[in-house]
Amino acid sequence: MNIPAELKYTKDHEWVRIEGEVAIVGITDFAQGELGDIVYVDIPSVGDTISKDEVFGTVEAVKTVSDLFMPLSGLVLELNSQLDAQPELVNQDPYGEGWMVKIRISDPAEASRLLDADGYKQQIGG
Repeated sequence: MNIPAELKYTKDHEWVRIEGEVAIVGITDFAQGELGDIVYVDIPSVGDTISKDEVFGTVEAVKTVSDLFMPLSGLVLELNSQLDAQPELVNQDPYGEGWMVKIRISDPAEASRLLDADGYKQQIGG
């Protein structure tokens, strides 16, 4: 299982890559594996300010629909438009081409409460 050390994680299986005041968010390799084949990603929140832990969209897999929880408060700047036609990118490359949203972080202090890779491994029993 791939858990990149340079990323931050949530207990709800989202990952965050912080680049200055922008954060890129997706779901972890563990999460995509648990969900199975992802067939649709619905993120209706571009232009919205979303609070930490608030639902910002859903991921639909063959067997289930799962909510996506925002790891940091911020303004949704961009969606990964490739996921409209290729939702399977989340399965194939969850930390790269399968990213979901970019946000402008409104409270950088929240990042200190995210899990590091070791903390996330413990969370999932790895």
